[in-house]
Amino acid sequence: MVESVIATPSARKLLSILCLLAAATCGCGPRDSRKAGVSRGAPIVLISIDTLRSDHLPAYGYRGVATPAIDALRRDSILFERAFSHAPLTLPSHVSLLTGLVPSEHGVRDNLGYDLDVKKVPLLQGSLKDLGYATGAAVSAYVLRGSTGLATHFDFYEDGIDVTRQDSVADLQRPGTATAALAISWMRTVRDRPFFLFVHVYEPHTPYSPPEPFASAAASPYDGEIAASDAIVGSLLQELKSLDLYDRSIVILLSDHGEGLGDHGEEEHGIFLYRSTLQVPLLLKLPRGDRAGSTVVAPAQLIDVYPTLLALLGVHAPASLKGGNLLALEPSGPPRPIYSETFYPRLHLGWSDLASIILDRHHYIRAPEPELYDLAQDPAETRNVVAGQGALVEELRASLTKFEKDLGPPTAVDQETRAKLSALGYVGGSGSVLEGNLPDPKSQTDLLRDVRAALRAYGKHQYAEAIPLLRGVLARSPQVLDAWEALARSLEAVGKDSEALDTYREALRISSGSPQLALPAAALYLRGGKLEEARRHAKLALVSDPVASRVILAQVALRERRLPEAEVEARKAVGERRSSVAPLLVLAEVLYAEKRTREAWDCTERAAAELSSSQRKDASAARGLYLLRGRILADQGEAEKAVDSFRREIELFPAETAAYTHLAVLYFIVEDPVSGEGVLRRMIASNAGPRAYVEAVRTLRVVRRADDASRFLREGLARFPADAGLREMSKGTATLSPTHSTSRREPDSGLR
Repeated sequence: MVESVIATPSARKLLSILCLLAAATCGCGPRDSRKAGVSRGAPIVLISIDTLRSDHLPAYGYRGVATPAIDALRRDSILFERAFSHAPLTLPSHVSLLTGLVPSEHGVRDNLGYDLDVKKVPLLQGSLKDLGYATGAAVSAYVLRGSTGLATHFDFYEDGIDVTRQDSVADLQRPGTATAALAISWMRTVRDRPFFLFVHVYEPHTPYSPPEPFASAAASPYDGEIAASDAIVGSLLQELKSLDLYDRSIVILLSDHGEGLGDHGEEEHGIFLYRSTLQVPLLLKLPRGDRAGSTVVAPAQLIDVYPTLLALLGVHAPASLKGGNLLALEPSGPPRPIYSETFYPRLHLGWSDLASIILDRHHYIRAPEPELYDLAQDPAETRNVVAGQGALVEELRASLTKFEKDLGPPTAVDQETRAKLSALGYVGGSGSVLEGNLPDPKSQTDLLRDVRAALRAYGKHQYAEAIPLLRGVLARSPQVLDAWEALARSLEAVGKDSEALDTYREALRISSGSPQLALPAAALYLRGGKLEEARRHAKLALVSDPVASRVILAQVALRERRLPEAEVEARKAVGERRSSVAPLLVLAEVLYAEKRTREAWDCTERAAAELSSSQRKDASAARGLYLLRGRILADQGEAEKAVDSFRREIELFPAETAAYTHLAVLYFIVEDPVSGEGVLRRMIASNAGPRAYVEAVRTLRVVRRADDASRFLREGLARFPADAGLREMSKGTATLSPTHSTSRREPDSGLR
């Protein structure tokens, strides 16, 4: 009865106030951290370093990288020698961390398509907010966007990571230095009150590209990114010290999961449940250096963090939490089952999902061919000892069934969305979750190697090389959705838009309408001028990414000259994510179309400032920025500045055609046809497919150079005789592409 009363928000607030008053009147209390209430009101900083194997840290005995900041923190902390994640995936694992529940309980089973039902689960930040804490977070990966439910109860949740058509989900990240800077800025505003800060650093997640000096000083690119993340951790800890908060703070450093690095045939993570991807570092620094430098050997798990923090504040954890107090772990205590799962093989590759139980020294993996490992004798898990261990296997299997729950479909496939999918022709059978006897992932390691090789080529933008590799994978296993997406994007990148759309449609059919695939398909339909298809696919993707979907909806309305609707969608996109370049750019486009040039220019200034502050590893978020600024400058008669802006867009995005054609038009207007044709030639040379010829012919027809247009058309048809766009142009006089707009005022002759 007492626990249920304390679990209510108002009661917890009252209890916190009474505890703080008691602490103030009693002077100093006991220094034993195991006693509740020793850390009342202490600042709490939770740092998650994505994809960090514990056995690649010097604190855990590794010698391939230097991590001075983490080493110093370890000297001040308790180190948990055997800590485990509940899923080798970023979003499900972090949800477990912040809810104190395993994935089968909180319902988030994958990085995409599963959002958190915040009305049904407790949240660490909510419990701390009830105790009077300011709550802030800054994350470095798209999959942790606040719209999944993670932003609930945070006063500040910074997830401003731009989504572009060319990015895969793994590429949707920002440098940890940018994230830490945002976190530090917020921390300074709450330094004088209790606060909880959650900081997520995406290094060392793939693609491994550590900056210098870390790249040269480490044993591998993976280790180099660990060194880079250590420097980021150091900046956070140094700020705590500068604010005179470090000594009295609770600091937790951990990872969401590890990395395969070739173990068991897995280079990265998500597919298997071996120790290489489940065991994570876990350091807990207590106020005043309590238990500094000590080590706990009893197994720990990420769902223990939530109840531990509440225990340190003298508050009972919600009754639904399954984790325990990390400070009460004893080697001689009864072993606790630690549950982990992965549905990535089933949802992305068409293979069986996996689940596992770690019970003290034994690790049981439920798979079509079950596995059992003795972690004490075989920590690398090379010897499956399931045979002859019938009683132990049955005990572990029974323990596992207490955690397992059936997988529901991704959130996109609700009743309303299924109706939309049916209208688009994508839904068939039982839905988007594969059923039946699926292959054991460990029997697919040869195919996995081919999948990784194909995706590696795609990730390096080697699209021509990736296409046959991806087709080979899909010929062997058509259920590999990640390969379908990469194939479609690769075909698009080499200018084969028609084949790319066919690929997207097939992938959407197989996946029963995955919003992850609907969004890039919508963008491609938009580029091809198929506006109704673009609108329908963008609406399909609203459930998973409202910002990017509304950007496309705004662009569709803009093309249709429904400017008020376009502005509404653009402003919704800007409002849903405060720090995002793409919504600002589409809003600027709309304002420009409405002849509100000053406001449009101001929007581009905001976008440029946001782009500068985001410190992205690449410039993809700037797509269209210099194109629009060039158009505005041309309107204002600033021809030379317009040329510079168009050239900047071309330099950044040589495979995009719009800046070339606008620059060519500008040259033709000022009567410099040699330069104009030269720009069109450069556009064709920079684009492998027929699209550049289509745009060149359209541009020449717009500036009334019919003979030159016919010459380019003949040349294009000679190279691409089967292209539908060029064949259509040969039948008539197609006009300017929807991506163009002629200048409303001719620039002066200063260009020459």
